[in-house]
Amino acid sequence: MFVFLKPTREFLKGALLALTSMAVVACTGTSTSTGPTIATGAPVPIALLIPKGSSEGGEAILAQSLENAAKLAIIDLQGVKIDLRVYSTVGDANAAGAAAIQAVNEGAKIILGPVFAESANAAAKAVANRNINVLAFSNNTSVAGGNLFVLGPTFDNTADRLVSYARSNGRDQILTVHADNVSGQVGRNAVLAAISRQRASDAGTVAYQFSQEGVIAAASQIKLTADQNSANAVFLTSETSGALPLISQLLPEAGLSPATTQFIGLTRWDIPAQTLELPGVQGGWFAMPDPTLNEQFQTRYAQTYGGLPHPIGGLAYDGIAAIGALVKSGKRDALTTGALTQSAGFQGVNGIFRLRTDGTNERGLAIASIRDKKVVIIDPAPKRFGGAGL
Repeated sequence: MFVFLKPTREFLKGALLALTSMAVVACTGTSTSTGPTIATGAPVPIALLIPKGSSEGGEAILAQSLENAAKLAIIDLQGVKIDLRVYSTVGDANAAGAAAIQAVNEGAKIILGPVFAESANAAAKAVANRNINVLAFSNNTSVAGGNLFVLGPTFDNTADRLVSYARSNGRDQILTVHADNVSGQVGRNAVLAAISRQRASDAGTVAYQFSQEGVIAAASQIKLTADQNSANAVFLTSETSGALPLISQLLPEAGLSPATTQFIGLTRWDIPAQTLELPGVQGGWFAMPDPTLNEQFQTRYAQTYGGLPHPIGGLAYDGIAAIGALVKSGKRDALTTGALTQSAGFQGVNGIFRLRTDGTNERGLAIASIRDKKVVIIDPAPKRFGGAGL
């Protein structure tokens, strides 16, 4: 195991108004979609499923942050009445399924949450025959589909953004480096799929055992593979709390220079802040939500609740914002799958996003680099979606 060093209110209202205008245009022709009808003009019952009551201390903090963010979004909705009803899952899949059924029995028209993939899957299955959609805070695409949508940032979306940017900047011979565990393999698959979709070149893959010894042993093989396949970019799937600090240090020492071979990260390299001090990450690329919007949300949250939100707290705001914009369209079918997956997407506190018909999502991300131990945005997050993509 690795040991690591351990917005304004008016702006947010403006974001919701812009979101509403997009939704009104795109919601036509969704009457054949699956999902409930709502009573226009009346408060819309929304169930928020969170791990409240969990014995895990971290989950209790997460639950409160999600609830706070959802309530903050409701305050910012203009002319939309939301009846938010909070249900506890205690972080348990069976409890999540039971809470989903209770929520629908009590009139909920859509479910926001739960957090964890197993719980989200249980909740969605429990109400699938009730014609109710679920917007979960998970980023696990393996459970997405049918009436279950995931709101969390996905590896596929991040990899697509980074590979597209790399290819457009001449870094199209990409070597993928990953841990030989489930997370590493999922990350590898996302990168390889993005390389194929973006028409870049696959310069091979190198796996390492998830241990200090494993990373040390793999460094020379990574350098050899990069040389043999003429890689001009190395895509690292490791996290800052895992192998990234060590592997980013060892690769330059093995002769793989960041000056000639671009290092790219599938995860955030700016969290925690101590990561910015690492020599090996200087000049590296990674993707992140629109920093301006995210900072404004954090400021507004802190002013309201006296502390910063959980890193995924903004997903609850995004979910309410999307639902609110669709409801404001005044259509009875505003919460059907057709409405939820309208191509224009939505504006949230993490930037633009849209839900896909397969239950996954696409988010507009910025490309960041680390220079002189500071985060520098080298390609801003897009402000709107194009026809088939960004």
